Amino acid sequence: LKSNPSNNEEKEAQTQLTKSDELQRLHSQALSAYQQEDYEAAISLLDEILAVCVWDAELRELRAECYIKEGEPSKAISDLKAAAKLKNDNTEAFYKISRIYYQLGDHELSLSEVRECLKLDQDHKQCFSLYKQVKKLNKQIESAEELIREGRYEDAINKYDSVMKTEPEVPIYATRAKERICHCLSKNQQATEAIKVCTEVLQLEPNNVNALKDRAEAYLLEDLYEE
Repeated sequence: LKSNPSNNEEKEAQTQLTKSDELQRLHSQALSAYQQEDYEAAISLLDEILAVCVWDAELRELRAECYIKEGEPSKAISDLKAAAKLKNDNTEAFYKISRIYYQLGDHELSLSEVRECLKLDQDHKQCFSLYKQVKKLNKQIESAEELIREGRYEDAINKYDSVMKTEPEVPIYATRAKERICHCLSKNQQATEAIKVCTEVLQLEPNNVNALKDRAEAYLLEDLYEE
């Protein structure tokens, strides 16, 4: 206004000032909702603020936290990726993205993101610890898949047993390992064992197409055509 005290400028300044006050009010409400663990309300308020303050990394990180608490990790990833770009050396965002991918069973993307964290800070304790875990698991899974391609099914089964021992805390890895063991047993014509393991997978994931196909192959070996 000092530089250009016209009516139009004054109206524009007043509008922006009113909007600024409104956003500060919404921000206080969002923080309050977050502290009271009303994450749904906090997300709704943060949506409004971020529609205007698109480039605010801290607000995106806060909304990501709310999404995680609400059990919507995929939405959290999108906010954390933006925050990683908006704030320099944001190792925390890369660490969180890597952890979410890991929990979702996407070990390859998890490895890629944790490497980004270590590029920024090679001494980052949390990232280094996660990196070692994901790298070990990733290597075992790659090795098991190579054995399957070579038709070495017994060895592949042993390797997938190791995968389950390496990561006993995140259930999706055990389910995926059992799905591949079921495949190996079926291919190796160990029908009875294949049916047992495939059934375990299907109790957890009734629509798992791979387990259904492999169990069908095992039933064929046993002449159980109806099944």
